[in-house]
Formats: sequence, C-alpha cells, structure tokens
Amino acid sequence: MKSFINVQDIGPLEKAMAEAFEIKNDRFKYQHLGKNKTLMMIFFNNSLRTRLSTQKAAMNLGMNVIVLDVNAGAWKLETERGVIMDGDKSEHLLEAIPVMGCYCDVIGVRSFAGLTDREYDYAETVLHQFIKYSGKPVFAMETATVHPLQAFADLITIEEHKTVKKPKVVLTWAPHCRALPQAVPNSFAEWMNAADDVDLVITHPKGYELDPKFVGNARVEYDQKKAFDGADFIYAKNWSNPGVTNPADYGKITCEDRSWTVDTEHMSWTNNGKFMHCLPVRRNLIVTDDVIESPNSLVIPEAANREISCSVVLKRILESL
Repeated sequence: MKSFINVQDIGPLEKAMAEAFEIKNDRFKYQHLGKNKTLMMIFFNNSLRTRLSTQKAAMNLGMNVIVLDVNAGAWKLETERGVIMDGDKSEHLLEAIPVMGCYCDVIGVRSFAGLTDREYDYAETVLHQFIKYSGKPVFAMETATVHPLQAFADLITIEEHKTVKKPKVVLTWAPHCRALPQAVPNSFAEWMNAADDVDLVITHPKGYELDPKFVGNARVEYDQKKAFDGADFIYAKNWSNPGVTNPADYGKITCEDRSWTVDTEHMSWTNNGKFMHCLPVRRNLIVTDDVIESPNSLVIPEAANREISCSVVLKRILESL
C-alpha cells in the first residue's frame, strides 16, 4: 500500500478488520517491520487523538517518529504554484515536500479544508502534492474531505459493541458554533457503506446533503426522530454546509437548530443505542452531558481504537517498502 486516503486503499475490508483484532491482541507483534524506519507526521492544524494514536502506533511497530507542526517552529509554507512569494510565506511546499522525503520512509499528513473554495478542497491539493513530490508512501491523518483513520476506528468499535448481526447505524448532524469540514462524516459514510453488515441512515437538515460519492447507498432521512427509531448506534457530528444543493452555501452555517442536539430524549427513540463521536466534542451543543457520560457512550473506546486502525495502515505500508 503506497497511499491511504479512502476505504478502497485498504483492500478487502474483512481482511483489514481481522488484522485490526489481531493487532489489538498483540500490539507489538509486527515490531520488526518498522526497525530503522522513520515516520514523519506533518500537521497543518491542531490535533490530539491523531497525533498521539499515530505516534503510538508507529512506536508499536518499531518506528522512529518525527513530528512537524507547520504552524509552530517551521517556515510558513506557500501551497499555490505561480504565486509571487513577497508576503509572509518563506518556503514553498514544492521544495519543502521533497526535503521532508529525504528524512523519512513514510509520511502522514493532516490538513483541514479552507471552507471557501469547494473545488479546491475536494481536489485535495495539499495531500496530492505530498503524494506526487515526496517520493514516499503517504497516508491521510485527516484532510480537507476525509478522515479514514477515524472511520476505520469507528468500524472496529461498532464491530466490538454490536449486539445484532447487522446493526442500524445513524449518522446525525448536530449544531455547532463554528463552521466545520465534512471530512469525518464523509469518511464515516464511505466506510459504513463499504461494510456488508451495517444498515446506514444519514439524518440532517435539508440543504446539508453530503457529496453523493460518500453517501452511496445510505438512506437519507430528514426527520431525525424517524432516523433514530430502532437505531443501535448514533454517531453525532456537525458539518458545515457541503454546498451540494447550493454551491454558494459551501462552508457556511446555514442551520443553527438546537433541537438536533443529542439528548436523553433523542436516545430514548433508539434500540438502547450506543452513542459515538470522534472528539473533541462541544458538550450541550452536539450532545448533552448525561448522554456522553452514560454507560452507552463509546467515545473513549472509539478514541482508543485510533491506535489500532493506524497500526493496520502503517503495517500495510511498511510491508510494501
């Protein structure tokens, strides 16, 4: 595996899931693969779980790790070609990327959407520059439009906690005070669609439709109560307007309806449903205290599984070197 962005990159999902549980039973089984290999993690934005879980996974596999926070201690980077660099950006990515490639064997990249230009964001320009110019395998630690390591961990968590063969999983929009990207919901929908044993329903206000290539075969239900009915898992996440129905609305907050906040009443509509969220979460905006602190909350096991999903991805990459 030379790059990891979407679910298709992982190969047969059943096999990847089996590897995940194998690694979870023995996290250091493949430590020999990373000996004398170096992972470089590049962050264009803040991170907690991704930074910690990815570094831990790499160390479990015997790798050395270099972490570069582009916004702290590095030259400001220009990303566009043809720009006259007479501003505050001292170095261009087209020189920085191959230099980074000189110092490592594998590169992880984390960069958010700008939420102003949908075409630019969905082209994944920054990530593809790393793939093209680094000369190294590259994997996504969240990008403008996807977060595959999170979605893989979510699927592992659902597999561990499901009580029926084919659980009903609901991805629900929830309100937020800031405009957020669609990366997490995009990948969650994509990975749930790829799993044979998940019944996926997506619920959100009208106008917040995700890109059809991610929605896939999922059922879209605009009535949140109907969507929650009989659900086994509730995955709450805010996303800004994807601009699918109205491109001019891309990246904007066009709905602030607090009735979408997941509370005890919402969870009472489910089949004793488990609550999930990728974290960090705005309490009493996305979800109430009582729901996230309940025995049915899986947010901590879900976060713990980020180490496992990343371990599988790094293992696959190291095996291809």
